[in-house]
Amino acid sequence: MNQTEPNFWVLEYVTITKDSRTGLVVAIGGTKQAADILQRTGGFVTAPGPRGDYHRLPHGLPIEQQRLKATGASHALLTAGHSVHLDPALNMLATPDGDRDAALRYLTQLAERASAAETSSAVAEVLTEVAAPVHGLLPLTREVVARAWITASNLQGAAPGEEPEPIARLGSTTNSLSEAARAMLHARNHAARPTQPPPTAPAPGRAQSPVSRRR
Repeated sequence: MNQTEPNFWVLEYVTITKDSRTGLVVAIGGTKQAADILQRTGGFVTAPGPRGDYHRLPHGLPIEQQRLKATGASHALLTAGHSVHLDPALNMLATPDGDRDAALRYLTQLAERASAAETSSAVAEVLTEVAAPVHGLLPLTREVVARAWITASNLQGAAPGEEPEPIARLGSTTNSLSEAARAMLHARNHAARPTQPPPTAPAPGRAQSPVSRRR
């Protein structure tokens, strides 16, 4: 028996997200009924686009208002039977400290992996997570500190090299973090090398005496 694929009307799916270039909250896709719900429950307005009309929230809304309206509109659409994808950053019902809790769980798991490691390669894997050049914890932390240093210097109105001592020391901390990451990568490389087996002792009874016995 031949089975045919069902027909899916992709344009009936609604995606509510925040455009990274303009900062506008936009809703793409959906039927006329979906457009009505977006306008009535979320305050979305219709705007012309290169591939037809789309919907967006008005300019200048505070972030919390954007999240409130986007969440309300998405739930109204779901209740009416529409399929909706809501950008997690716009979801008012998301767990407040979800990202922070996830980061803490990740650090705890790394510490447990380091304690439970039974081979050097397992230790090397943990060190890689911490010090990998692009996505390692230390380089990412250094990026946070560097940006905080630059912003603090700008807010103080200080010229480069003339920051107050606490802020200047914040800048030098970025160098320390880079050095720490390099040291960890060196240790990672050493730990990742195959372990050389210890030399094998001669079998019992086969040892030769340096002095031959006289008969």
